Amino acid sequence: MTQYADLSDVPRNKRGSIRRVRKLSNLLDEAFRVPGTNFRFGLDPVMGILPVGGDVASALISLYIVFEGYLMGVPRHTLARMLVNILIDTFGGSVPLLGSLFDAGWKANVRNRKLLEKRVENV
Repeated sequence: MTQYADLSDVPRNKRGSIRRVRKLSNLLDEAFRVPGTNFRFGLDPVMGILPVGGDVASALISLYIVFEGYLMGVPRHTLARMLVNILIDTFGGSVPLLGSLFDAGWKANVRNRKLLEKRVENV
């Protein structure tokens, strides 16, 4: 399932959660496009410019996607993978200046959205 896919395959009671996760992952990882390219970034690398606090705040917001997955009954091993993605994003993003570039490329929230959507299709 892609971000723009029809939600008809998703159980009705989970569609709202998927919509919220898509909006948040888009805002954090893909909200803006670099002019003249297909490269997209979101608020996550922008927040990462603030030393330590920006990465911590971003990680806390990213945990919402994991929480939605938990509420939807996603298996624990998938939730663990999602948490690892957030940890990699947080620690990789904590490197001054280069961390924001890492955040822009790693896109933990998009990764977690894809994991979540794949598991919801199979639940």
